[in-house]
Amino acid sequence: MRVLTVNVGRSRAVDYTDAPSGTSGIDKRPADGPVRVSDPGPRGEGERGARASGVAGDAVCDLRFHGGRHRAVYAFAREELDHWEGELGRPLANGAFGENLTTSGIDVNAALIGERWRIGSAVLEVASGRIPCRTFAGWLDERGWVKRFTRRAAPGPLLRVVEPGDIRAGDAIEVVHRPDHDVTVEVAFRACTLQRELLPRLLGAGEALDPELREVALSYISRAARS
Repeated sequence: MRVLTVNVGRSRAVDYTDAPSGTSGIDKRPADGPVRVSDPGPRGEGERGARASGVAGDAVCDLRFHGGRHRAVYAFAREELDHWEGELGRPLANGAFGENLTTSGIDVNAALIGERWRIGSAVLEVASGRIPCRTFAGWLDERGWVKRFTRRAAPGPLLRVVEPGDIRAGDAIEVVHRPDHDVTVEVAFRACTLQRELLPRLLGAGEALDPELREVALSYISRAARS
């Protein structure tokens, strides 16, 4: 289980985003040498694109949906990129899905919310799964992309930084903590997309769950109780 590449993206103007800035950093490329990861703080804190991402040198341009403490780092499996290469009939480089960490040898979608990984000198914690957006669809430029990606239900995890440190290509991924519940990245994703009836189950992840997902789950339970 290891990191193949650490990927960062620069902010640039694009015509396929509805971000207020009109820019995106989804075009991420492998970085040379070690890259610092740290807690960027609550979403929206600090200068746009500088403190939004937990990955040094990486731009996050739409703070409504990306960046901040609970979405500081995004990981995606090389195995999934290989799957989509076959589906789409074109090569996909590491970083092609806007991920900061391209991984190998670990089922990132079976990771539990609250699971912790030591990579290099950093410790990261799984907080939720990535939800596809208009920018992602525009970047891939594939017909019906959001629906196709959603049906696959293998979004890759969004992670918070528990211990800051340096990560570089080739670093091993060591699972140092695995919580005692059954809420995986895949379950959380399905609950937010295709199977809303799974939302109450997310509360089993406790304090490790992204607070926004917690509010969605509680709202669903409240509505169900009134119906």
